[in-house]
Amino acid sequence: MRESVIYQRILREGRNEGLQQGRTEGLQQEARSLVMRLILRRFGTIESELEAQIEQLSLSQLEELAEALLDFTALTDLTNWLDSIEQQS
Repeated sequence: MRESVIYQRILREGRNEGLQQGRTEGLQQEARSLVMRLILRRFGTIESELEAQIEQLSLSQLEELAEALLDFTALTDLTNWLDSIEQQS
């Protein structure tokens, strides 16, 4: 019986961690999609290298980029922002 209780607890914890990870990945995917739509609407198509850099951003970085996009006036602003994030890493 004791093993069963421990097993059930481990199983429940694993399930909860999996659900949380799935939520986080879903939020990140939605944020990335929104940022890409905003960029494409403002600047048109972008180079695949820039798109690849955006794909690597964390959820918090994507949120920062979404806010920063409001102030961007040229594609170079995006490039400079991505370069600064890359240098911080």
